[in-house]
Amino acid sequence: MTSAEHPKRPVCPACQRPQRACICQWVTPVAHTTEVLILQHPLEVDHAKNSARLLQLSLAHSRVLIGETFDHATLLEALREPKYTVLLYPQTPQNASPVPDATLLRHPSNLRLVVLDGTWRKSRKMLHLSALLQSLPRLSLDDVPTSSYLIRKAHRPGQLSTLEATCTALAQLEGQPERFQPLLDAFDGFVAQQLAFRPQ
Repeated sequence: MTSAEHPKRPVCPACQRPQRACICQWVTPVAHTTEVLILQHPLEVDHAKNSARLLQLSLAHSRVLIGETFDHATLLEALREPKYTVLLYPQTPQNASPVPDATLLRHPSNLRLVVLDGTWRKSRKMLHLSALLQSLPRLSLDDVPTSSYLIRKAHRPGQLSTLEATCTALAQLEGQPERFQPLLDAFDGFVAQQLAFRPQ
């Protein structure tokens, strides 16, 4: 049988993952007011362990753009609606970015949170290749929880999955962290599902 004759694995129309690895049971709608723009590295799109798809399906005010490099016009179009935009990324000594305006951060409905979805190495490259992203005020997480992302290796303490980091940031911006706990609990189920696929 040639490769062209191999039947394709059935794909879930909702989550776009193979049906045996469907994550729809873990989709947990969460009320939030801050807009979330996820910039996803192409290598993450079909990665079985990626958490951004579950995040996007659970957050009504979120969307995803895919790419390693984003030209200025594309990003400007994505940021066109007038909102105060901050990048979820730690400050680095090599490239000090503007500090977010604390007054503007008090109005979540007027905020846009930009999240880079990729390994730390890939996200650093995405940031390095975009002057517009570098110019955004950066939001750092105040209290970094212990990650439950047991299916991918963290290279240093405090590193979270895209879903965990975004939920933590939204809780920081909007308050009421208990609102985001059901999604974090569902994420634990997603992780357990992925662990179950590993050979014993």
